[in-house]
Amino acid sequence: MSYRIAGLPRAAFAKYFGRTAGELGELGARRVIADAARGFPCRVTLEDAGVGERLILLNFTHHDVAGPYRSAYAIYVREEGEEAEPLVDSLPPIFAGRTLSLRGFDAEGMLQEAVLAVPDEQDGAIRALFANPRVACIHAHNAAYGCFAARIERHGDER
Repeated sequence: MSYRIAGLPRAAFAKYFGRTAGELGELGARRVIADAARGFPCRVTLEDAGVGERLILLNFTHHDVAGPYRSAYAIYVREEGEEAEPLVDSLPPIFAGRTLSLRGFDAEGMLQEAVLAVPDEQDGAIRALFANPRVACIHAHNAAYGCFAARIERHGDER
């Protein structure tokens, strides 16, 4: 069972780039400057921003379904940075050292199964969730802060 993780498309956030603080505020977002090498995980590059980098903090609907599990939360997006290359059977840098809440959803967006995964157990937990044939995709969230980290999809699966 293979899986694939891709960053969010940079184009989805174009309306935030180059805006003033006031304009961002009108959009419900704000600019922040990373003041630590860790703690500012970009959902486009799938890496933590470096000290001094500018990011946009915004609300993002990561589970956009017409049902009870529709969900949105705050995420960071670097103002500069290229989209991450999709990863197959490999974990992105933003997962390193973080405990994740992994939530397995079916094709209709209903939660089927969920687990907490510490850093050394993330790959195995992802594979275990995908062993459930009802799980179509997994949403990874940082367990402590609850923010969406990435969507994990089946890759090369012939279900």
